[in-house]
Amino acid sequence: MECTYCGRPVEDHDPLYLSAEAGGTPTAQFCNYGCLSAHVDAEDLTTGAACEWSPE
Repeated sequence: MECTYCGRPVEDHDPLYLSAEAGGTPTAQFCNYGCLSAHVDAEDLTTGAACEWSPE
């Protein structure tokens, strides 16, 4: 399997497999947490994902 972010074989590293359901078929795979983090940043996946917060 190729890394969703960098395209390298994930088996050569410390892979992470992500799926929409617990125990489901992987929908994305990453070499390690570094590639996952870079993918999240590159795709701007955290924009608008924060809970409401108030300093009070």
